[in-house]
Amino acid sequence: MNTLLSLGHGYSAQALARRLVPEGWRVIGTTRNAAKADAMRSEGVEPLVMPADLDRALAEASHILVSAGPDAQGDPFLRLHGASIRAAQPDWVGYLSTTGVYGDRQGEWVDETTPPAPTGERGIWRWQAEQDWQATGLPVHFFRLAGIYGPGRGPFEKVRDGTARRIIKAGQVFSRTHVDDIAQVLHASIRHPNPGAAYNVCDDDPAPPQDVLSHAALLLGLPEPPAIPFEEADMSPLARSFYGDSKRVRNERIKTELGVRLLYPDYRAGLAAILAEERAGQA
Repeated sequence: MNTLLSLGHGYSAQALARRLVPEGWRVIGTTRNAAKADAMRSEGVEPLVMPADLDRALAEASHILVSAGPDAQGDPFLRLHGASIRAAQPDWVGYLSTTGVYGDRQGEWVDETTPPAPTGERGIWRWQAEQDWQATGLPVHFFRLAGIYGPGRGPFEKVRDGTARRIIKAGQVFSRTHVDDIAQVLHASIRHPNPGAAYNVCDDDPAPPQDVLSHAALLLGLPEPPAIPFEEADMSPLARSFYGDSKRVRNERIKTELGVRLLYPDYRAGLAAILAEERAGQA
């Protein structure tokens, strides 16, 4: 039986599990929140509440997905369980990184051949973590994710409750990706492994963030959220840091090497699907 060990079983890993469990996979997911264990079991995932002994799970895993974010001290799983991880013998390892490793490109295009040059601390940590996982000698694949959205992570609630603000910064553009497209890219890589490869996971339509909010309001039939200049916006340091990088990200490699056809090639298709799912659930 194929067994996926999901280190840090979060939003993207859950979407992959929804593909694998119906195919007969065993999925083990780590969490630090014991309250999430029942929800994981209801989705067919075996919860492993940390801190726990990972040795057995690592020994049984044919595939490993790493979703946990690094910090200034590096990747938390390598830091705490490095020897056991290096001794594992999986067929495939996926590391969820970020397009933030490319840094600020002032709106220009990047692809997987663009040398990483992170500017913010989170991008620097991710780039270091990529290198640390590469150094394990395991068959690691790197997935550089753009801004993630999907069910439960769309802009609709803030537009509905009136808290959404269109932050305007000249020249600012982001790439983004629907969580179900992340899952299908990971699934395709598992079927077509290429250890050491890096893949940009994003849609075909980089866009200013205010355009996404405007379209969400249009779909809801609500007024467009007010526009606020970036310099005047009341934002947390974390939220403000996202505006430090501006780039457009190419995604040809997931199409040519993995045969992926995006489910949601732009935010319009993705938002329409989220809203349709919400309304179907309400009905």
